[in-house]
Amino acid sequence: MIIRPQPKSWELLFIHQGSIIGNVIGKIVFFTGFAICLQLIHHFVQPLPDVSITAMGVFGIALSLFLGFRNNAAYDRWWEARQLWGQIIADSRAAGIEVNTYMSQAQVRRNWLGYLQMFLYCHRQQLRGEALDSPPRDWCDAQACERMLSAANPAAAALQQAGEYLNRLHTDGDLDDFGRLTLARRLGKFAYAQAGNERIASTPLPFVYSLLVRRTTYLYCLLLPFALTGEVGWFSPLIAAVVAYVFLVCRRLPMSWSIPLRMLKTPCPSVRSPVPLRMPFWKRWVNRPDQQLKPGILC
Repeated sequence: MIIRPQPKSWELLFIHQGSIIGNVIGKIVFFTGFAICLQLIHHFVQPLPDVSITAMGVFGIALSLFLGFRNNAAYDRWWEARQLWGQIIADSRAAGIEVNTYMSQAQVRRNWLGYLQMFLYCHRQQLRGEALDSPPRDWCDAQACERMLSAANPAAAALQQAGEYLNRLHTDGDLDDFGRLTLARRLGKFAYAQAGNERIASTPLPFVYSLLVRRTTYLYCLLLPFALTGEVGWFSPLIAAVVAYVFLVCRRLPMSWSIPLRMLKTPCPSVRSPVPLRMPFWKRWVNRPDQQLKPGILC
């Protein structure tokens, strides 16, 4: 989300960053030009048949209901994804604190937190639809890293490796029962958030519904000038442009909300790493209280 100081009233008319006007300006110009052409034909060539403005009003109400339902469904997906990724951030910070509490050896803490770093990296890349390039090898040993990257679900494999490492620490006496239980529950929360993000990423809004809204919006914007030509005269192109802007923006906006976990060129940036991944995990969230943490989720 683009966070800016509250603009003044007159500035709202000229703000472009954070708006999707650039994605629909071509269509607005087309419908405006179409309305101008109809108005010229109506006045200088031949009067056009009138379309009932009442019928167009009913049509517009139905279209508004379609757009509102689709916007609500897309926003619910965006909001849920934001909550899930925010939960991952909170659980990551809590895991760093718990590791310092229950694990006394620095190397043991680094080893276990390295699996969480691998989980964050793999899960982020998976949600973005990007390839797992080459994560830093100092996060965990080479063999474990290869097993995770070669798994069908590398992020889930990283959590599995972290759980197995807890069992080894408990067997060797380096982790007590309560510590293992606490950290295992933390891994379960990571797995729950991961499953929710994967569900959102793999189940988009039904295409047939998006197709219905698109066709209906275009049809309405094409028919509206016929109803306005005889009613408002030369104001019809202006009204057609405003109506086209409203409906086209309302149709376009859910496209970024409905797939919030991908990197898209929209006003709503998608999933980012909670913090810079190159910095050691335990230094970022435990030993650097003075460092300002950057929000890492969606819009």
